[in-house]
Order: sequence, then structure tokens, then C-alpha cells
Amino acid sequence: MNENILRDIDRRIREILAQSPAADLEKNLRALMSGALSKLDLVTREEFDVQRQVLLRTREKLTVLEAQVTELERTLAARDGDTPR
Repeated sequence: MNENILRDIDRRIREILAQSPAADLEKNLRALMSGALSKLDLVTREEFDVQRQVLLRTREKLTVLEAQVTELERTLAARDGDTPR
């Protein structure tokens, strides 16, 4: 279908709904949904994506630090193994 036809149909439906009790119903339903959603502990997609990137960077740093600790432990073990007690 032509996109202009779909826009025209959408516009006409909106005009009809604006003149009917359905408009009030839609406003009330939106208010109800907004109130219910505001009580939930939700974040925006942008906030989620930012935190996801922070977590990925933290995991990368942790991997590097774990490798450094492992290398230091090997170095200490080798040094302690070479010196008598």
C-alpha cells in the first residue's frame, strides 16, 4: 500500500476518535498506565545501555587485574621456591 494512503487513514481514524468518547477512554487509560508504570523501578533504554557499557569496561579491567595477580603470584612462588627458608 502507498504510504500516503496509510497516513490518510491514520489521520481520519484519529479525527474520528478525537470526536468520540474513545478519546476520553484513551486519556484515562494512558493516565492509568502512566501511574502504574511510575510505581515500578524502571530505567530508560539509554540508562540501561550506559550501565551495560560500564559493566563491560569493569569486566575488562577485572580480567586484566586477575592476570596481573596471577603473574605476581607466579613470580612470588618462583622467588620463594629459589630461596631456602
